Amino acid sequence: MLAIRALRHIGNRAISTSVCVRGGHGVAKVEEYTLPVYLDRRENPLPDICYVKELSAEQSSLKEKEKGSWAALSNEEKIALYRISFHKSFPEMNQNSGEWKSVLAGMMFLFGITGLIVLWQRMYVYGPVPHTFETEWKEKQLQRMLDMRMNNVQGISAQWDFENNQWKK
Repeated sequence: MLAIRALRHIGNRAISTSVCVRGGHGVAKVEEYTLPVYLDRRENPLPDICYVKELSAEQSSLKEKEKGSWAALSNEEKIALYRISFHKSFPEMNQNSGEWKSVLAGMMFLFGITGLIVLWQRMYVYGPVPHTFETEWKEKQLQRMLDMRMNNVQGISAQWDFENNQWKK
């Protein structure tokens, strides 16, 4: 209904999409990124386009020969015809690539760089370890907490037997 109204306003002129696209200056140019792309994927076994876009003279003669009997074609010619349409076969797509090696090498490189940064920080950025981390200091601090009977209901003093001077079992 809307189209009928639009044609009534325009008149009897024919509407061409190629003319409308560029303001009446010819056919619109098709950009490369708008065309379908060839991808070898197991999930999509039949891509939208053939692998080889422009055929050589040998390939075009092979395509003409394809139209005849396939019994007349040799195995090499059948494989060449397959390679015109597809880049890889299923076994080639299923082959493992060596990409995991480069990924692992990159990860190890980053771990190494991170280790060097941490080592540099320990040597030059952070100060010496405080004396409160020494074993002797911790023992004195524990004895002081027990002498003061800190947290004697559920804390550390509740776990100490003051009569026998040992930890409760």
